[in-house]
Amino acid sequence: MLHADSARNRLIGIGLASLCYLIFSLLDGAAKWLVQGMPVVMVVWLRFFIQVIATGAVMFPVKGLALVRTSHPRLHLLRAVMFVGMTGMNFWALQFLQLTVTSAIFFSTPIIVALISAPLLGEKLDAGRLAAIVLGFCGVLVIVHPWSATFHPAMILSVLNAALYGAFMMTTRHLAAYDPPETIQYLPAVGATVLLAPFALAFWEAPDSALEWTVACILGVFGGVGHYLLALAHRYAPSSVIAPFVYQQVVYMSLFGYIVFGDVPSGSVWLGAAIVIACGLYLFSRERR
Repeated sequence: MLHADSARNRLIGIGLASLCYLIFSLLDGAAKWLVQGMPVVMVVWLRFFIQVIATGAVMFPVKGLALVRTSHPRLHLLRAVMFVGMTGMNFWALQFLQLTVTSAIFFSTPIIVALISAPLLGEKLDAGRLAAIVLGFCGVLVIVHPWSATFHPAMILSVLNAALYGAFMMTTRHLAAYDPPETIQYLPAVGATVLLAPFALAFWEAPDSALEWTVACILGVFGGVGHYLLALAHRYAPSSVIAPFVYQQVVYMSLFGYIVFGDVPSGSVWLGAAIVIACGLYLFSRERR
């Protein structure tokens, strides 16, 4: 594992993570466009299948069987199941929600991590962290607006996706100390492809045009490159340094949503996102100290 304490390594980690979050924003935008005309399960399977093919074609000549060699197969299998759940819930929600809404809800991930890591790691929640967690979830409620006519059940999927992603990130941090980033991003994609293959065949509906095929291919490439960069970033810098930069996505998502889909986020989305981001940054600062 790379030494992550130098200023240069931290800057490299931040740069890799920032590029990763831009790619993830483009991935979500491409997925939202695809699921308007294709079954969600097909889009999810194509995303993983193309990632496996593209990554394998590039990495097997370089890494050989080392690409799939690991001493933690069960953890990679668990990550494959989590991969399927996260991507499926996210793509399904994107059928009905604005990109800014899904990204704003996703920002609750560090708050969820702080909540679940306390019992897992035996940590005590002091008054400051507990207040940030409670206030952060209030921010999520402002975004979701469950008491208003604008509420959509797909928002629940986005919340579940954020919770599952928090657990996924904890496994990424653990594996980064043992497996190379190529293996960390490749094995779960292989597992997800195999797990989803029967469902993809049952609901098979090939893309109708060259444009849909192109976007589907881009989806897989973005997925592979994004997760590789994220795993690589954790080898250069601590997670407490990298994590706050996820909030760049609200800018990318807003621009992409407006330019491509004409979406204009409501005031409640911006207010809730501001609350969630502020609480997340507070938790990051506590973790760093």
